[in-house]
Amino acid sequence: MKKVFASFSIVVLILVLVACGGKKDETAGKDKSWKKVEEAKKLTVATSGTLFPSSYYNDKNELTGYDVDVITEVAKRLDLDVEFKEYNVDGQITSVDKGESDLAANDFGLSGDRGKKFILSSPIKYSFDSMIVRKSDDSGIASLEDLKGKKAAGEPNTNYMKIAEKYGAKLVTYDNATNDQYLTDVANGRTDVILNDYYLQKMSVGALPDIPVKILEGVYFNANSTGFLMKKDNVALSEKIDETLKEMQNDGAMKKISEKYFQTDVSVEPKEKVTESVSAE
Repeated sequence: MKKVFASFSIVVLILVLVACGGKKDETAGKDKSWKKVEEAKKLTVATSGTLFPSSYYNDKNELTGYDVDVITEVAKRLDLDVEFKEYNVDGQITSVDKGESDLAANDFGLSGDRGKKFILSSPIKYSFDSMIVRKSDDSGIASLEDLKGKKAAGEPNTNYMKIAEKYGAKLVTYDNATNDQYLTDVANGRTDVILNDYYLQKMSVGALPDIPVKILEGVYFNANSTGFLMKKDNVALSEKIDETLKEMQNDGAMKKISEKYFQTDVSVEPKEKVTESVSAE
């Protein structure tokens, strides 16, 4: 009887293990994110077309930029075509959330509530935050505390605008406006300051030297990294993207694209040490 009982126990254990394995396979099989893209032979990407130098139109009226070039190279290596759809920031997030786009490529970070629904690829850019002010008087700003009562420009619902609001700034919102409009409004006093990524701001100011604005020196905060935004359950797609980004990092492609737009390699962590961390909450 003991032998019979022991044999029966082994059979039950095997059945349990098979059942558990089946559940795992079933769960893994539910993520069709990469299979869907692979079968369509197309990667649908949400972007802005207005964020220099990440996503913008060049003099030939071609969509280009750092994020655009990186995701285009990723798609090429995965034997996929790319379809870009243009929205403001909220529109890009909604497009990914609804499954209308596979990912968003527009210098996205991940913090706050966004982390509950979305994931980022491995970083394609490391940076920190800064402020653009008027050249003539620094817009009366020497620290984040001086934002109180100032007019901060940006798109609604971004972390930058939330930080500005936290420090008492009055928010002036734009809907997918171009960099020259943002900078001109600071210069003429319609607004006072723009909070954003340091490298993006450095390139914007450099590309429009006739507009009398500058990056406020020495006020740097929130070391960060950005990547491609995807739905949290699209693990298979994110893994495929990350594998390709790693390959591009190893063979020097990331460095080459980075230097094309930033004149430095932003795909690795910067030498500057940014110790101040500012929450948007």
